[in-house]
Amino acid sequence: MLKVIMIYDQIQAGAGTKDDKMVPLAATKEAVGPAVMMETYLKEIGAKVVACLYCGNGTYKENPEEVTRKLTAMINKLKPDAVMCGPCFNYADYADMAAHVALNINENTPVPAIAAMSEENADTIEAFKDKVLIVKTPKKGGIGLNDALRNMCQLTKALVQKEDTSKLKNEVCFH
Repeated sequence: MLKVIMIYDQIQAGAGTKDDKMVPLAATKEAVGPAVMMETYLKEIGAKVVACLYCGNGTYKENPEEVTRKLTAMINKLKPDAVMCGPCFNYADYADMAAHVALNINENTPVPAIAAMSEENADTIEAFKDKVLIVKTPKKGGIGLNDALRNMCQLTKALVQKEDTSKLKNEVCFH
């Protein structure tokens, strides 16, 4: 069973609204937010969400280096097989956090991390598409979420199993 950790903002974690920006860094052992909707696709790849880590967008923006360092340290401590940052939909602050955190995890742990967001986050995608795998998702309320969630799972499995991901990346990621 592959162990997956999800990294969310306060909205996706169900810990606050877009106005609750200062939610402190926290964790839950149960699947919350999109991870619940993803369970079918996780089962398809023999995976389970073992923790969801999250914080408010404002908490991240106030001290991005510290939050990123702490999230990366938690990944090192918990030792999952993979990390998924997102889906961020069209939330720009969350997309920025997801891309930065995924890059830091990839650079400082043996654990593969991906991000997932919609095309509305063009600046973040442009800045990170060559450094982090970013799965395409619809914007909030858009069509195609189930496909995006399945794609996140399929890419994660391929990364963990060290398969050739070039074809999958071309199909499901920004490039």
